[in-house]
Amino acid sequence: MLPEDIASEFGFTKAKPVAAVPPQPAVKVSDGALQMLHILQRDSRLIDFLMEDIAAYADDQVGAAVRTMHADCKASLSRHVTLVPVMDAVEGTFQKLDATKAPDPNRIKLIGNVPASGKVPGGTLRHRGWLASQVDLPSLGKQDPSVLAPAEIEVE
Repeated sequence: MLPEDIASEFGFTKAKPVAAVPPQPAVKVSDGALQMLHILQRDSRLIDFLMEDIAAYADDQVGAAVRTMHADCKASLSRHVTLVPVMDAVEGTFQKLDATKAPDPNRIKLIGNVPASGKVPGGTLRHRGWLASQVDLPSLGKQDPSVLAPAEIEVE
């Protein structure tokens, strides 16, 4: 090994160790779905409601609970996901389709008397469908996406 002063005289410098970059956590497709469930639980207690056995409650009790939860869920969903109809038409009206080819099954589901070829001239629109045109979820940060709701302990 050369002494530092001689090495620097010839233009050599001591190499500094390169700091290891910590690997970024892998983002999974399920993270966004779990995050949306977390938001719906946080804002409206949706998971609590779905996991509750509501058979013992009267219809008016369930209805009262659902009214508030519906508004809260709708607000949360609207805040993070922009929804548009797949077919922007009036339900119950006839919708013309291209009879030379079957429609994209991801966008249009044919129901009723559907021929094996899937090629039809049209039919009555029963549901407009939904398309997420934009999703704007906050960064997960250090949040564990699998924890949809933390346990709560009240300290007295």
